[in-house]
Amino acid sequence: MSAQSKDGRKIVAENRRARHEYFIEEVVEAGLMLTGTEVKALREGKANIAESYASPEDGAIWLINANIPEYSAGNRENHEPKRKRKLLLHKREIARLSQAVERKGFTLTPLKLYFNARGIAKLELGLGQGKKMHDKRETKKDRDWNRQKQRLLREQG
Repeated sequence: MSAQSKDGRKIVAENRRARHEYFIEEVVEAGLMLTGTEVKALREGKANIAESYASPEDGAIWLINANIPEYSAGNRENHEPKRKRKLLLHKREIARLSQAVERKGFTLTPLKLYFNARGIAKLELGLGQGKKMHDKRETKKDRDWNRQKQRLLREQG
């Protein structure tokens, strides 16, 4: 699934449902604390962050339920696929995000897992609030109307 984007990022995994399920207020880039076999498995393009979320615990933010399958050429020292992974952020960012989650009812949702231009694994986290069913319908209606508008404009001119 890995694809090279315009700015030199190699996208490994993407959570497309996140923007459908949440109003994303802010996007934050975080590093990941990974083991060697996890990095190698990511380089193979194998990861799934669709069911995962981030949670503040013990003064740090942790990525929970992200699936990085075992490295195919790994030995008995291979990693556990769904273990908790610590996210690397500045103390101020951790404090601000933790406050938003605890006080304001926001959710930290992983949006993309990628390698940046320097080859370092990064996670794009979205700070958002959950959408209600009518919000989802409204978003879909707006998207469909914009597509229809584009079609009409193309046909006319």
